Amino acid sequence: MYGFEAMTFNIHGGYLEAIVRGHRSGLLTTADYNNLCQCETLDDIKMHLSATEYGPYLQNEPSSLHKTTIVEKCTLKLVDEYKNMLCQATKPLSTFLEYITYGHMIDNVVLIVLGTIALHERDVNELLEKCHPLGMFDSIGTELTRDDHRKLYSSFGLLHPYGHEELAVCEDIDQVRAVMEKYPPYQSIFSKMSYGESQMLDKAFYEEEVKRECLAFESRFVDVALF
Repeated sequence: MYGFEAMTFNIHGGYLEAIVRGHRSGLLTTADYNNLCQCETLDDIKMHLSATEYGPYLQNEPSSLHKTTIVEKCTLKLVDEYKNMLCQATKPLSTFLEYITYGHMIDNVVLIVLGTIALHERDVNELLEKCHPLGMFDSIGTELTRDDHRKLYSSFGLLHPYGHEELAVCEDIDQVRAVMEKYPPYQSIFSKMSYGESQMLDKAFYEEEVKRECLAFESRFVDVALF
């Protein structure tokens, strides 16, 4: 049962909730994905996407597309939609929308940390090009020490404080796994992976996140639908 906040939600959040639910109609369908799987070239993909809401973002791109161009343009669509909603939101909804970018900020920091520490000190500028545009901030390219990494951990949550302390000294994926499997909610995620499968970790967490977000989207008169 909703609380009294549901009675006044539409005053400030109803319009934006309607917009974000309208964006759902612009998502690619199962048929779209099946057709994309049949494409033989990137130009074929561009031609198919031209009939979707991604079309305007690709229409001016020349032939002989690179795959990164398609990813960048499709991501730009998401960023534009987010910025449009943020401009029209009032507090506290605007603050909540800003919180949405924090996840991307964390992902960007993790990317840079892994790239500069775990992956043989790759160039920071190269890593910045791979960062999500919603998670960019002024000091993101600054090199961090191991002590700086510890400061990035939150001061709340299931892993605080002991799990964070153990993760801070992990050197590889199996050590990370040993720490995380001590916490029951993470056991089911790691059970899908074999030991040493660092490539599958992001996929496993991503699938869990998508499942939870699909359930959250079905809620009404709450900010979580925008998330």
